[in-house]
Amino acid sequence: MRKKESTIKNRLNMLLMICLIPLTILTLYLVLIMQKFSDRYDEVVQNITKANAYNIDFKDDLDYLMYIIVANSERADDLIDTEQPRRMIEEARAVFQSLYESADAEYGRQRLNRILKSLNILEDRVVEIEADAQISGSYDKNMERLDLDIRVLTELIQEQIQEYIYYETTNLEALREEIRGDVDNTLRMSSLVFLLILAGAYLLSQKVMQGITEPIQRLCRVTREAASGDFAVRAEENSEGEMAVLNDSFNQMIEKIGNLVEDIRIEQLNLRATELKLLQAQINPHFLYNTLDTIIWLAEAGRKDEVVMMVTALSDFFRTTLSKGRDYITVKEEEAHIRSYLKIQQFRYQDILEYSIHIPEELYAYQILKLTLQPLVENALYHGIKNKRGLGHIRVSGWKEEGRLVFRVWDDGKGMEPERLDKVRRLIAGEEEVDRSDPSGFGLFNVAQRLKLNYGSQYGISVDSQYGEWTEALIVIPAVLD
Repeated sequence: MRKKESTIKNRLNMLLMICLIPLTILTLYLVLIMQKFSDRYDEVVQNITKANAYNIDFKDDLDYLMYIIVANSERADDLIDTEQPRRMIEEARAVFQSLYESADAEYGRQRLNRILKSLNILEDRVVEIEADAQISGSYDKNMERLDLDIRVLTELIQEQIQEYIYYETTNLEALREEIRGDVDNTLRMSSLVFLLILAGAYLLSQKVMQGITEPIQRLCRVTREAASGDFAVRAEENSEGEMAVLNDSFNQMIEKIGNLVEDIRIEQLNLRATELKLLQAQINPHFLYNTLDTIIWLAEAGRKDEVVMMVTALSDFFRTTLSKGRDYITVKEEEAHIRSYLKIQQFRYQDILEYSIHIPEELYAYQILKLTLQPLVENALYHGIKNKRGLGHIRVSGWKEEGRLVFRVWDDGKGMEPERLDKVRRLIAGEEEVDRSDPSGFGLFNVAQRLKLNYGSQYGISVDSQYGEWTEALIVIPAVLD
């Protein structure tokens, strides 16, 4: 009797071992996969965060400091003595050097190496301008070098940082595919483990097999459903002994896998939202420091009324730009936004700029995507009016027709040659690759893309121009009340 009991005990112990060892290995394997995913995900996010910190402020800050060194001799001595521009470059170099050393892909290392080389060249140009800034009579030369060397290099570095951020962002999708493969492998391993458990139980005892095979078969059916993509299924929880442990572990595994798949889906949605925010950030104007310089100049000249006007216009401009985080504002708010922008710019370019805005009040209550008209007005000023001789006009108008809102931005600036106009039209239609070095085409492309993403492909921008005479941009969006 003891021998029989011992044999049954041994078989039960063997069955227990067959159950526990594979489950332990499987659990450890899942933990390692989750840890690996977490570490890689954190690394990619940290890399994007570090790079994005310099993508936002580095260019504007360094351009401003170098402008002070060239244009303001009193503050220039302090900046040169404290080596503030070079310290900014050194800090940026340290960050991207650490990213370069930790990068495990040659593609990413190449991009980081380009950023580091550009920073080294930028530092050399900063040292040269600092040396010349202390020599009288070098103002014009340094201003030219500020435009051709410093601002061009900082723009290049910003573009290289954006390329690196895009590269790291794509790594998240690759990571998702890798995790998906690991999940499939884990499911196949689980099925194999369950088959081995079933075979061991059959060899030990028919009686033991009869008590175990039925729960295992039910569990196998649930496993196949989970393998087909249904992560809402759960194994029965009314079992006892080893099967209770097995079912519970399986349920936890499926729950974690389902949560992981849902997290990946949410992350993809967040990435899409982030891309739209980045796209909107690229459209926002970069004229704040110029306006502040004008305000400082007016204040020093004692022209208080004009200071109040400029500060009020600037405040109204950025109040609409922020809009409490809203993506859609009223037509009235958008009109106030471009009116504030043109008021500021007319003060700066009063000899060459006149403008008029004719948008009927009955359109004020309708909804419009924020930052739709301002980039086109900015484009008309910088690439139309400023490129012609004499006084120029910008006219903004709007009307409603057939359930749609139509807005027109017209200027009598330089206009576009037929070849240039054809290129801009193909760029807006997505038939030609975006050239980030072309601010006018890139701005129009961004607005067109935002309109298509938010309203659909049947809405957007159309452009027409007569070289040497005028340029016209028409925007068509659906008429939706706010």
